[in-house]
Amino acid sequence: MTESTELRETVRQRYAAAARQVTESGSACCGPQAVEVDEGFGSTLYAADDRDRLPAEAVAASLGCGNPVAVADLREGDRVLDLGSGGGIDVLLSARRVGPSGRAYGLDMTEEMLALALANRAKAGATNAEFLKGTIEAIPLPAHTIDVVISNCVVNLSTDKPAVFAETFRVLVPGGRIGISDVVADDHLTQAQRAERGDHVGCIAGALSFTEYRRGLEAAGFTDIEITPTHAVADGMHSAIVRATKPASPQ
Repeated sequence: MTESTELRETVRQRYAAAARQVTESGSACCGPQAVEVDEGFGSTLYAADDRDRLPAEAVAASLGCGNPVAVADLREGDRVLDLGSGGGIDVLLSARRVGPSGRAYGLDMTEEMLALALANRAKAGATNAEFLKGTIEAIPLPAHTIDVVISNCVVNLSTDKPAVFAETFRVLVPGGRIGISDVVADDHLTQAQRAERGDHVGCIAGALSFTEYRRGLEAAGFTDIEITPTHAVADGMHSAIVRATKPASPQ
């Protein structure tokens, strides 16, 4: 396997194991136990009232570094796509925000996470939520069909971020927008220094710098780019909110 393929398989195995952990602990007397992650990641980044409205398994499987639904400015009737949707927490929250006239899609490559997400959808009664199998580098949706793309600490896991940005741009309608939570590195940190602070599957080594992130979005065609750090996840590494817009008309 190539290094890229090996990294993707490592990521898949990590999240498959996380899904199994939540599923297997669901029969415990006190409900599923949250997957253990470092401080700065996980379900505590969501408001208590949001967590309380969701199936316990969706909350336990949360492995993100932020709450993209809170910053994506979702509106009634929006069509939302969550890249790397995992156990479905952000899809289910989005489905509530967009209402019955909207639709929330989740995209994930891991069978175990998709199975968990489908079970959580049934428990939540989210009839306007749909989960798709695939990779974020090749989104299985037509062009110009999504109003908002969200993601929670997943873009940094990709080994082909230009493809992720290009595909995100493709599926968005003109005037569509992104609201992403991701790990971003200070500009002075080299790739080697990022790797010293954590591994790829731990959402650290694969992170782009602030400048690299901005340039990647610009190269895909995005405008109105904002990258705002929210909290530290390692020395010189930050959880950040990334916002950008697909122009309403060709530039």
